Amino acid sequence: MRVKVIIEYDGKNYSGWQRQENSNSIQNEIEKALYKLTGNKITIHGAGRTDAEVHALGQVFHFDTDDLIPAENYAMALNTKIPWDIRAISSQLVDDEFHSRFDSKSKHYQYQIINRKRPVAIDRHRAWHVVQHLDADLMQEGAMYLLGEHDFQTFMAAHSDIESTIRTIHQVNIVKLGNEITIDIIGNGFLRNMVRIIAGTLVNIGNGKNAPKDMQDIIKAKDRINAGITAPGYGLYLMSVEYE
Repeated sequence: MRVKVIIEYDGKNYSGWQRQENSNSIQNEIEKALYKLTGNKITIHGAGRTDAEVHALGQVFHFDTDDLIPAENYAMALNTKIPWDIRAISSQLVDDEFHSRFDSKSKHYQYQIINRKRPVAIDRHRAWHVVQHLDADLMQEGAMYLLGEHDFQTFMAAHSDIESTIRTIHQVNIVKLGNEITIDIIGNGFLRNMVRIIAGTLVNIGNGKNAPKDMQDIIKAKDRINAGITAPGYGLYLMSVEYE
């Protein structure tokens, strides 16, 4: 049977989603837990490969098993074996043709910024601390150029091995409440580090380094050097993955 699981995790202590030999990853921890539960080596397939320190509230993965544990009980069972900073929210039986990555229609990411001069204690591993004043209205104006289908090569990490850099962004919403700024972005897919580079570019607009209309030329350049810095991983959250 094929089981779909939704999980959340605090990425602070992990090298990212993808299994790695000499580092601690989310995939490693879940596959170790499944081995403890079933006695079988099971490979899980995630909806997306979040980077080191990136968090998730709605990551999705699937796996195949012949074990007798009912699909809907796997979430509860996994939570007895995985670390406290990874939690399974739900699990369910799905069709054998379902694929958590290839069947996804859209992903929702959120980037969080603390915008104040004073140092940050509580949220230092959960949001990017930006000292310079940011104008959220200017950031939203610049973000509107991201909407629709574009070649987002400018916003891709160097040395990425991928066939197409064409993606579609459905929504970008930027909200500032007090000292907290959230960037919500929904699209049909994202390149490696794409949301973090977009966040870094929007900060350049918010602090006046770039004008909102510059975003149009930044996209058209198709050159990483034209965009802002790659924002820290710990400010990024995979909120949800949507399917048909």
